[in-house]
Amino acid sequence: MSQHVTAASSAVPASPIDTPEHLGAPDHRFASSLSAAEFKAVFRGHPGGVAVITADAGDGPVALTATSVASVSAEPPLLIFSVSALSSASDVLSRAETVVVHLLDAHDLEIAQLGATSGVDRFAETHRWSRLVTGEPAYNDVRAWVRCAVIGRMDAGGSTVIAAHALQAQLERDVAAGEHGDALVYHNRTWHRLGDHSRLV
Repeated sequence: MSQHVTAASSAVPASPIDTPEHLGAPDHRFASSLSAAEFKAVFRGHPGGVAVITADAGDGPVALTATSVASVSAEPPLLIFSVSALSSASDVLSRAETVVVHLLDAHDLEIAQLGATSGVDRFAETHRWSRLVTGEPAYNDVRAWVRCAVIGRMDAGGSTVIAAHALQAQLERDVAAGEHGDALVYHNRTWHRLGDHSRLV
């Protein structure tokens, strides 16, 4: 049975994050820097949980798959994620006041793959999604989603880091403390499902 939680009744006004002006540009204070290939190699072995982010700034819905979602604070309830400037969803996410962050498990693999596939209409199959009463597009029957108000954006290299305040959530498949919950993980360009076989302690 799904659980529906409302954490706030109104959106938090968006405001810029205070950051150094040079954050998105090369910093010449450092004598050396990792190459893009070296940086990717380091993170290739670092697994990430999988999320799909949706939004609509008035031009129609967009979606993307991300492994960069992280919780920042429980009080207030804040999360962050990053969006590449190369993503087809980047323009909408640069303007949207609210987003829906879908936190997926292995049962949601098709949604994760859809959000990661370029050049497709991610909302063509109308049975997969619907609009919340507040207007945002949301995929149906995923493990959990969180509706958030965007409270800040920060340019970082070729990406934008977005901070968001959680307003409302729906939890379809809860995970008991200490259980794996069929978690979906992306590792070394491959989808993985956590289970008893992957438990260490």
